[in-house]
Amino acid sequence: MGAGPRGVQDARRWVVDTCRDIDRPDLVECAELGVSELVTNALLHGAPPISVRVRGTREHPRVEVRDGSTDAPLLPGTGGGEEDDDDDLLLTFGRGLSIVARCADAWGAEIEEDGKTVWFAPAAAFADGPGAAGVVRGEEAAPAVGPADPVRVVVRDVPLDLYAAFQRHFRELRREARLLSLAHESDYPLAKELSDLFATLERPLREGLVGPDRAAGAVAAERRVGQHELITSRATTRTMERFITVLDLADEFCRQERLLSLARTAEQRDFQQWYLGEFVRQGRDEEPHPWPGARSGLGQA
Repeated sequence: MGAGPRGVQDARRWVVDTCRDIDRPDLVECAELGVSELVTNALLHGAPPISVRVRGTREHPRVEVRDGSTDAPLLPGTGGGEEDDDDDLLLTFGRGLSIVARCADAWGAEIEEDGKTVWFAPAAAFADGPGAAGVVRGEEAAPAVGPADPVRVVVRDVPLDLYAAFQRHFRELRREARLLSLAHESDYPLAKELSDLFATLERPLREGLVGPDRAAGAVAAERRVGQHELITSRATTRTMERFITVLDLADEFCRQERLLSLARTAEQRDFQQWYLGEFVRQGRDEEPHPWPGARSGLGQA
């Protein structure tokens, strides 16, 4: 995305076109106003890289603006000029998030270890009053307790580029499932199940010898393979099997355009099935199997 006013214009144009592409012209006005404010705020107060996406479903689309800063956004009513009634100034200079609240049925922010995503569900009409209340959430720390019925899992010859991509996909899908289940649980039972599975598997999938940041650093340093060793519970390894199945269901929803996200590529799916499958296999006391691509030289230095 471009910097300065050009970046705001490009984001606004793209979101308007996307609303029309998904046959939601009723949301264009509020989507345009809201994304203008969020991108302006990201350019003024955030950090690069800045990106704009539309997620959710056609019935409940959501506009997301992500930047590299972990500072929480300034909520309406906490100062910073958000009481200014001049909409032109709000659109031009980004005076807080009051305008987003008035453009949205719901909005909030997800603070993660490598940045934040501020999102809103565009409303069909601009609110006269204060608008929707925002919700800001940070990453929940997993409890540091030893697992019951422990099992040692060793994952060999892990291609770190695919692993880093898996961690990114995991975080994005976790956020998607959490937001859909919070706002529309009855409409999307799959999102609720995914969200519950993510909560169960968060700690085991983030631990090991190589975490998400270290994996990216290892790839940059041309260290292309690694080995993960961790202790988890046998119950968690059984849950992984259901997680594999639900990820396939999520892909099918994406291919049917019931979710405004892309399905995994064949390579991503193969890697995730192997990686998660190692937990399932070793939970059954079977021997570790290295990444199959290693035998043909894929992922080797």
